[in-house]
Amino acid sequence: MTASQFSDTDPLGPILALPGVAEAADRARKGLEEVHRHKTNRRGWPATATEASVRGARASASIAGGSLELPLDGDIQDPILAGALRVSAALDGDALPATIANWQRAPLQVLARLHVLAAAGLVESADELGRPRTDQGVGERLDALSQLVTGGTNVPAPVLAAVVHGELAALEPFGQADGVIARAVSRLISTSTGLDPHNLGVPEVYWLKRRKAYFAALDGFATGTPEGVANWVITCCGALETGAQEALGIANAHAAQ
Repeated sequence: MTASQFSDTDPLGPILALPGVAEAADRARKGLEEVHRHKTNRRGWPATATEASVRGARASASIAGGSLELPLDGDIQDPILAGALRVSAALDGDALPATIANWQRAPLQVLARLHVLAAAGLVESADELGRPRTDQGVGERLDALSQLVTGGTNVPAPVLAAVVHGELAALEPFGQADGVIARAVSRLISTSTGLDPHNLGVPEVYWLKRRKAYFAALDGFATGTPEGVANWVITCCGALETGAQEALGIANAHAAQ
């Protein structure tokens, strides 16, 4: 699908038309398709998906300043890592279908739930959990994102995932754990749209290894300039593409067992 196939009314159509964006999205799609064709993932995808989810959670926590390491005794003291793992569990296994169904029906409720999972132990009061800020037009911007993910655009899933990820990370609607939530929502969009239906990719590893570039690209996205937005979307598509290679490594390791 090309930018020329979109009507002028599609709010993300102009982003797809930016130089390099459509090509980057296509590479991301092809990379994830290859992962799902891997012989291990034809039947053994639940195991590889769980490993990908945990790797992603650890990397996402580290990006946010948390610990990368899982204690051998399972006693996780770092609240950022603990929150990221709780979020990842909501996007894995038996919990995933319900999360997707709720996301497609009421995405703002899912955002609130993800904040409860991610920020427990980080906020001073439990009353703060699941409640976005009410200043600076936060509610209106969240409503706009809700409309996008419930059919408000027809751009390819990698572009939609990047835009929503960037909006949530830049807006910081909750004030705590926003980055963990934004990266989880990017993963959720990839899954719910069928881009990565079994949640096998690990784009978080790419973002962690290029942490400075990740935040620089996010700053560029927040400016709203065409160059900044294009660079962010292309960066996110690159993460999906590289995350697919990480997923192939997971599949190959399981095949060798």
